Formats: sequence, structure tokens, C-alpha cells
Amino acid sequence: MIQASATHLVLIPSYNPGPKVDETVREARRYWNPVWVVVDGSTDGSTARLRAMAAADAGLRVIELPVNRGKGSAVLEGLRAATAEGFTHVLTMDSDGQHPAPCIPEFMAVSARHPDCMVLGKPVFDAAAPSLRVKGREISNWWANLETLWMGIGDSLFGFRIYPIGPLEKIMRSQRWMRRFDFDPEAVVRLAWAGVPPINLPAPVRYFRADEGGVSHFRYFRDNRLLTWMHTRLFIGFLWRLPRLLGRRLVGR
Repeated sequence: MIQASATHLVLIPSYNPGPKVDETVREARRYWNPVWVVVDGSTDGSTARLRAMAAADAGLRVIELPVNRGKGSAVLEGLRAATAEGFTHVLTMDSDGQHPAPCIPEFMAVSARHPDCMVLGKPVFDAAAPSLRVKGREISNWWANLETLWMGIGDSLFGFRIYPIGPLEKIMRSQRWMRRFDFDPEAVVRLAWAGVPPINLPAPVRYFRADEGGVSHFRYFRDNRLLTWMHTRLFIGFLWRLPRLLGRRLVGR
């Protein structure tokens, strides 16, 4: 049995994830304790299964939101609860089985050695990865690095990563964005602005077909429109912060 960490937890936001969520949670628990799942208004029957799993496992906690609010809102709910119980860091991962649970201990160990950093997964794609998604993320990554004056963000969209709770919760409480699909890229940019440096570690990602239990809530036009608006806002914020960012680079911070 893995001894429970008092500082680091795995946080899994989950919305209609399909059957893969059961395996995802079991794998996360295999490698870490505790694991929390924030059910973001799911209607696919997965909530009852997660409740049953948590009832039989003291290392698993399920937080339920009555309606779907978006990934960022689900993460924020988890951050608030984690802060109340004294945790300092969360590793976020998706509930659909795409993210590599075996990498959890390595990421946590790096975070423990560098608690002031965010530890970002840099995805290693297999042959099943949709080429449009792989190429499209390069655009968002370029913008995220420009907006942070190339502080070293390896991948802005990959949700397998560790955040220091205090800085992230403070940022999210201060503005109303970062509540849906825009959460992952905006979080790393704003944390970089706040002086939280990134550490990048490779992490394999796997895409599942529908007949393999794969579920995707990505909507090409809707979500790319959201990302475009997000980067517009962030670029304006970047221009406002440019003198400070340049000063930080000059002094090596």
C-alpha cells in the first residue's frame, strides 16, 4: 500500500468520460495516494461507479458538482478543497485514459525537489494521435512561449502536469477566465508571469478510438475560437507586462 502524501495529490477532473475512467482511476491509485476525482456534472453513469470505488478505497475521494462547469472550474473546486486540507501541489490528469499514470511518481519526485516550479508533461505521441490535433497544438505552443518571452513552456495544452496550489488558486480567484478548455494553456502562461518556472518532462500520450472506449469532448471550431480569444487576451497582457518580463530575463529570473 502506498503511503498517503500530505503535500501532493492527484486531481482528476471528469466529465462524461466513458468506461475508461474506471481504469484511469485504478491506475492512478496504483501509483499514488491520495487521488481525488472532481465529477463535473457527468450524466453518463460514471459517477455511481466512482462513488462505489471511493467507498471501498480510503485513498480515493470523489467531489461531485451538480452541473457541468468546465475543466477549469472543476480543477478550481479541487484546489479549494486541497487548500483546506493543507496540500501544496496537485498533479492533474485527464479521466479518459490518455495520460500516463506510471509517470506519476517521477513527476511527484521532481516537484518535491523543486516545489516552486510547475512540472509540465511534454507529450510523446503514438501513431494513433490525430495529425490535425498534433499540428494544431504547435500554434498554441508558439503563442504561449511568445506570451512568456520564451520561458521554456514545452507544451501548453497537455493536461498531465503538477501545479503549486497557492499561486494557481490565487490567479484563478483574481479573474473569471480559465474555466473551460482554456484552462491548461492560460494556467501555464499566467503562472510563468507570476514567476513560477516550468520544468518539462516527457510523457507518453495515447489516443483511443471510440470502439476502444475513447471519448473526446473537443469541438474543433468551438474550442479553437475559445483559444483564439484566450491568446488575444494573453497577448495584450503580455504587452502590458513586457518591461517586467524583460527585466526578469536580464537578471536571470
